[in-house]
Amino acid sequence: MSWRYEYKPYVPVAQRRAQAAKEVAKRVKKGEAVSPVVIEGRKITATFWGNAWCKNLESYSDFENRLPRGRTYVRNGSVVHMKIKKGRIEALVSGSELYKVQIDILALPKRAWQVVKELCAGKIGSLVELLQGKLSNAVMEAVTDRDQGLFPKPREIAMRCSCPDYAGMCKHVAAVMYGIGNRLDSSPELLFELRGLDHRELIEQAIPAAPTHTKSSAATIATDELGAIFDIEIDDTPATAPDAEIHEKPPAKTAAKVKKASATKKTATAKKASAAKETVTVKKVSAAQKTAAVKKAAAAKGKKAAPASRKG
Repeated sequence: MSWRYEYKPYVPVAQRRAQAAKEVAKRVKKGEAVSPVVIEGRKITATFWGNAWCKNLESYSDFENRLPRGRTYVRNGSVVHMKIKKGRIEALVSGSELYKVQIDILALPKRAWQVVKELCAGKIGSLVELLQGKLSNAVMEAVTDRDQGLFPKPREIAMRCSCPDYAGMCKHVAAVMYGIGNRLDSSPELLFELRGLDHRELIEQAIPAAPTHTKSSAATIATDELGAIFDIEIDDTPATAPDAEIHEKPPAKTAAKVKKASATKKTATAKKASAAKETVTVKKVSAAQKTAAVKKAAAAKGKKAAPASRKG
């Protein structure tokens, strides 16, 4: 049955919440992941990224007639599940019954992303500052610019809902669009994922390249001041190179000469040692021969003296 001209009876908020809770419990029991949009207080968003998303959404007249009902639905907890991924948001919204919502968003054109990176170059201190929205005015203007910023334009958004409302943006879709802003409060990196971007590229772009020259005009801190800052003693005596022999590999020709000289020196030493050994041996033999001759002469003399002593 079509509900284009005839709508289902109004369902009170308490009843819708009860239906939503029942559906969530059923899906959890089946092991499905459920991520509802929970609004604390009256404000839908509270951070830079969430506020910027909603401000961009409300700046288009195409959406202005449907957004008020969407704000009411998201505040009363009607968005019972929402998942954001690259190029798509899938959600379940509780109304007269549970409706399926799908929103497709085109990736940010490469040229637009390059412009954002160039505008942010050197202006973002860290990934934490980026995600917390602690950005300079120049960076904020770059990422939120209507024409070349990160947020989608109406022509880049395709919306579908299973409800009977024929409007391009029904109240269920509007509730999900506000739910995205709320989700960016806690997970701002999802905006980059949704637009097919890597948010770390903004940080890489912000880190200046290392200088290729050694000359620097940067101010330096004296040694005594540096020691006072860090409460340490610094020895400012110039370091001296240790006395050590530096052995370098000689060229091929020099090495050959050194080898030859070394071999010649060894041969000469060996010859000298051999000659000295022979001289010692000759001396020993000569001394032994002399000693033997002396003993022999003494023995002969003793034999001659013996008969003479018998005559007497």
